[in-house]
Amino acid sequence: MTIEQQKEKAQNWFEELRTNICNEFEAIENDVTGPYTDLDPGRFERKSWYRDDDPSKGGGTMAVMKGRVFEKVGVNVSTVYGEFSPEFAKQIPGAEEDPRFWASGISLVAHMQSPKVPAVHMNTRHIVTTKGWFGGGADLNAAIPNHFDTKDFHAALKKACDQHNDDYYDKYKKWCDEYFYVPHRNRARGEGGIFYDQLNTGSWDADFAFTKDVGRTFLDIYLKLVRRHMNNDWTFEEREELLYYRGLYAEFNLVYDRGTAFGLKTGGNVDAILMSLPPEAKWR
Repeated sequence: MTIEQQKEKAQNWFEELRTNICNEFEAIENDVTGPYTDLDPGRFERKSWYRDDDPSKGGGTMAVMKGRVFEKVGVNVSTVYGEFSPEFAKQIPGAEEDPRFWASGISLVAHMQSPKVPAVHMNTRHIVTTKGWFGGGADLNAAIPNHFDTKDFHAALKKACDQHNDDYYDKYKKWCDEYFYVPHRNRARGEGGIFYDQLNTGSWDADFAFTKDVGRTFLDIYLKLVRRHMNNDWTFEEREELLYYRGLYAEFNLVYDRGTAFGLKTGGNVDAILMSLPPEAKWR
């Protein structure tokens, strides 16, 4: 395949995964039998945008749902291109000598009504400068951690990793633990998962296959975790813990997250970039 064919294939996959995720999440909204059954099932609202409001620079689509299981979930896809600023180009592999870039990906953050259903983050992306690579991952973010949920989530990701390389899980789990750490709070943001970046083994097909499996595996295991707890009752005190946990989540995304910085420095849509922030949070 040519580089242009690879770009098209990656972009199409991210959009297909977005559609599958939205369909499955809306199905969950239909199946509630516990709290909030008096509310209408949530549905995704989609909004398209262009980088710097210029169609020639690419853009994306926000898909946001506020429902009775998902208090707020965003599933965004984008494909943008152009040139990095001279300062930012120094931080991106292959961009210092040539600032032109192309980037496509999917990004998802789910904040849940129930403190017993873990929040989650997932993204995968393909970036091309004078070099090309894949990146992404998935991590669990529970206000009230559940040992069995954490175990099952990691087991699913390990199985996906092991199908491609025996070293991937340990390497990418460690990377996730180190990346999603909040230094000023001296604690991890959540229960971890996997995180990888600049994946270029020399086989584009192999790296793309791994990236697709990360997306598929995330969807399969997270649907199981949501359905496991979504109809359970919770207490006022548990809901308060959820809101305080969200404050920690917001702090990480605003202070440390590289994806937030990348989006803001490449003329991305501000609402799409900050989609990851929770609808409600508290600080002690």
